[in-house]
Amino acid sequence: MQHTTRFRILLVTIVIATTLIVFALGPLLTAPAPTAVSTLSADFPVESVEIPSQQGITVHGWLARGKPGGGVLLLVHSMRSNRMEMLSRARFLKDQGYSVLFIDLQAHGETAGDHITFGLREAENVEASVAFLRKTFPSERMGAIGASLGAAAIVLAQQDLKLDAVILESLHPTLEEAVDNRLKLHFGDQGSILLPLMLWQLSFYLDVSLDALSPITRINNLNAPVLFISGTHDMHTTQPETERMYAAARFPKELWIVPGAQHFNMHSYAGREYEQRVSDFLSYYLRPHDDG
Repeated sequence: MQHTTRFRILLVTIVIATTLIVFALGPLLTAPAPTAVSTLSADFPVESVEIPSQQGITVHGWLARGKPGGGVLLLVHSMRSNRMEMLSRARFLKDQGYSVLFIDLQAHGETAGDHITFGLREAENVEASVAFLRKTFPSERMGAIGASLGAAAIVLAQQDLKLDAVILESLHPTLEEAVDNRLKLHFGDQGSILLPLMLWQLSFYLDVSLDALSPITRINNLNAPVLFISGTHDMHTTQPETERMYAAARFPKELWIVPGAQHFNMHSYAGREYEQRVSDFLSYYLRPHDDG
């Protein structure tokens, strides 16, 4: 009897502790990730830009001007990161003549924001940045590269961005799968038990239906040629999940599964092959070419 009572007390204690941990995770996941972004080295000159967005947010970014007629690209970083994540991409793309804008999403870097919203408000930053680029480069073809959260922000845009090429790296199909994968990484397979409570929390904090945060429900609205990139060893966004995203997208579309890559900077991992594949894709759609 005494052992039964102790077991019950232990069980209740574990349940209470687990519940408290999960309730702490909600605010932690949505908490802002401000950082003072470092000054770039003199060998890569950029212009600091401030772009008005919705909700009274001013998007901070850097603009590097390429060659006239070379095309323009928007680069959008992953979750809890900032524009510096896209610096290596910006360097090699500018070397190829592209003009490049890389930004801090809301609640990241030097762009203000109360919550990270998994692409909902971040999509407004993308819309504002695309509008800025159209005004700045009215005659250029335009593309975008997004990594994880940045990719979701591109796909979840409510406006037709009218882009000529899009590259989406490590993009989850649904927020449910994204959260579930991360719970399993931290707590093992039993982490899925916490999923309903986590999803309820996120919906509560963000005041939105979670369906509105699932890129797979919007990918068919992305009216642009798209290249999906993901890694075989990515446990945050698995290869089958990326393949589902690819299947749901419009043509023209391409898929590159990077052997051995996990959920991190694809350019850093794949290096020259990344540059070659990305360059081939972008030049086909953003540079005038002879169809004959």
